[in-house]
Amino acid sequence: MDIESGSYQNIVKKDSWRTVLTLAYQSLGVVYGDLSTSPLYVYKSTFAEDIHHSDSNDEIFGVLSFIFWTITLVPLFKYVFIVLRADDNGEGGTFALYSLLCRHARVNSLPSCQLADEQLIEYNGSSEMMMTRSGFAARLKCALEKHRVLQKVLLVLALIGTCMVIGDGVLTPAISVFSAVSGVELSTAKEHHKYIEVPAACIILIGLFALQHYGTHRVGFLFAPVILLWLMCISAIGVYNILHWNPHVYQALSPYYMYKFLKKTQSRGWMSLGGILLCITGSEAMFADLGHFSQLSIQIAFTSLVYPSLILAYMGQAAYLSQHHATGSEYNIGFYVSVPEKLRWPVLVIAILAAVVGSQAIITGTFSIIKQCSALGCFPKVKIVHTSSKIHGQIYIPEINWILMILCLAVTIGFRDTRRLGNASGLAVITVMLVTTCLMSLVIVLCWHKNILFAIAFVVFFGTIESLYFSASLIKFLEGAWVPIALSLSFLAVMCTWHYGTLKRYEFDVQNKVSVNWLLSLGQTLGIKRVRGIGLIHTELVSGVPAIFSHFVTNLPAFHQVLVFLCVKSVPVPHVRPEERFLVGRVGPKQFRMYRCIVRYGYRDVHKDDIEFEGDLVCSIAEFVRSEAETAVVETNGEDERMSVVGTCSTYMQGIEDHDGNDLDDPGTSEIPSPKAKKKNKSKVKKRVRFVVPETPKIEKETREELMELTEAREGGVAYIMGNAYMRAKHGSGLVKRLAINVGYEFLRRNTRGPRTALTSPYASTIEVGMIYHV
Repeated sequence: MDIESGSYQNIVKKDSWRTVLTLAYQSLGVVYGDLSTSPLYVYKSTFAEDIHHSDSNDEIFGVLSFIFWTITLVPLFKYVFIVLRADDNGEGGTFALYSLLCRHARVNSLPSCQLADEQLIEYNGSSEMMMTRSGFAARLKCALEKHRVLQKVLLVLALIGTCMVIGDGVLTPAISVFSAVSGVELSTAKEHHKYIEVPAACIILIGLFALQHYGTHRVGFLFAPVILLWLMCISAIGVYNILHWNPHVYQALSPYYMYKFLKKTQSRGWMSLGGILLCITGSEAMFADLGHFSQLSIQIAFTSLVYPSLILAYMGQAAYLSQHHATGSEYNIGFYVSVPEKLRWPVLVIAILAAVVGSQAIITGTFSIIKQCSALGCFPKVKIVHTSSKIHGQIYIPEINWILMILCLAVTIGFRDTRRLGNASGLAVITVMLVTTCLMSLVIVLCWHKNILFAIAFVVFFGTIESLYFSASLIKFLEGAWVPIALSLSFLAVMCTWHYGTLKRYEFDVQNKVSVNWLLSLGQTLGIKRVRGIGLIHTELVSGVPAIFSHFVTNLPAFHQVLVFLCVKSVPVPHVRPEERFLVGRVGPKQFRMYRCIVRYGYRDVHKDDIEFEGDLVCSIAEFVRSEAETAVVETNGEDERMSVVGTCSTYMQGIEDHDGNDLDDPGTSEIPSPKAKKKNKSKVKKRVRFVVPETPKIEKETREELMELTEAREGGVAYIMGNAYMRAKHGSGLVKRLAINVGYEFLRRNTRGPRTALTSPYASTIEVGMIYHV
């Protein structure tokens, strides 16, 4: 299975109805797990403290009306009909919106951007991007390009939304599992259930996080059936309660009941909106998980099944509560009290399974968004394990997994009730939605080229609704809402510190890079002995010679016969096509055997392992040499380097092919052993990747020798030379800068993965060159 090809196939989805309906079914388990389990705790959180259920039913009908219109306006109108259209080449989420804005406004948080990156197929997207802008859109674009303060504000806004998503990854499993387990309260003696709920929830959470390294694909086939069963269950119970207890409950869907509710409860009703807000928790997942499905499939699943099931469930609970006004215990407003007594235990089991599925989706989403942050230089390097060779989005990050588990257990044990968990979760959810609203208003103007009035109407309408809920959640700061704020500030400090340190490190590299002319003045041998093999000098620079190389050659008297200045970088697109993966150029004259190779990845691309990467890298250089001979490129001796776009081995139509080991004596060819052959059984026929040199026109002898030398160097082995920079703030720097660089960045650098993580290079072949950077 070619992971790289498979990942790109997730973008270009077929439009057949069978495919769309299959994706809609599969999206139930991945996208809607969190949203579908919200009936477990919405009413209980709403009536926990601020308002009480009275005989007049004004409160319960008012809450139902708020729930109905909130679900209708935010998930249905905002996300399903508007936000889902703002995809970044099929990808969604906060960083997808930020990436989209960066490309259209030519704003980039990545320092190593090149004009060649703008030639990528997915960078341009469509011809609309190249349209001439006029009026407000042009002025806004110029302002973003000109003022770095606005660029930083845009980045911080995206990071705040990202940090709140991570905080939601802590709070959602806690409240979902705890609310599902709380069903035991109706079957145990008074107060005894508290001694069961917390331990049971903690055991389930520990098991959930402990099984993450197996990947969701092993049990993923159960996700959609579980959520489908859960939706059918709550909708059937809702219909039963409506018909049995109050068939006229549908009248409460009128907005008039919201007015009556606020008129009667006043400030207490406004404060209770923090509980009502939980009915839309998980709505952001529709947009964030867009890359795994399609826009139409998510729309079909929500409008045809999820939306009506949730409305029936909430109406059924309201119908039951409208005929039961006893308030002798706290859990008389909960979900399970409206479930027929004979069905409570089966429903409890289904609810726990649905809560686990919903938690799994948000945990996987947290892994994915941290991977995106790391790719765009806003999070320290972490170990990323791909748990599925078929679905590129299923990843596992060990360090983040255990941090999430510890925080999730701490929140569950510390709060021990749905009310404070709901206050915390609600603030995280609504903050992400506010960030999405702000970014979407810019997308409407800059990317969709709509009139400014559309953007203003979008912000005013949805921003007013979300600001109302945000204020109601923020007022509960001391009652649990401080948790997402504390978590987001902690992660935001880490992200900003790492991003600042990364920029300073790149600036130092640029200012201290060695001139290519100095390198060429050393002569063909570079003043040292050239030994057999390939030396990969890893650098963040896209031009020039890194300082670590001069530091290395002044301390060691030998280097490899083939030198490759390798830059692995991310570009602000979700995926880079295999045929556009490599940019290859020559450093100096041909006889120096020095090349520059820039490997470009999107923020959702899968990085190949070291063996496969080495094979693709050497193949791309050989293809460059072969194509250069055919096109007769003029040789350059100075700083000017000509770069050519070269794809991976699988994209070559000619020049490099797979051949059996039996035809190795064909004339006019050079060969390199395929890295895949090392993994195969020795009894099988060994296959080789061969550089086929065309017979006509005759290839030059010099080019043939270069290909043969590349073959010989590959057989001699590959060594990875990487810089290990120790950052220090310059003398005279301010206190904030010294704390950020000397303390914050250095602490993160020492306790996270090094540059070897980006290449997954083997330890035995890695050489680290230590340097002190005074920035």
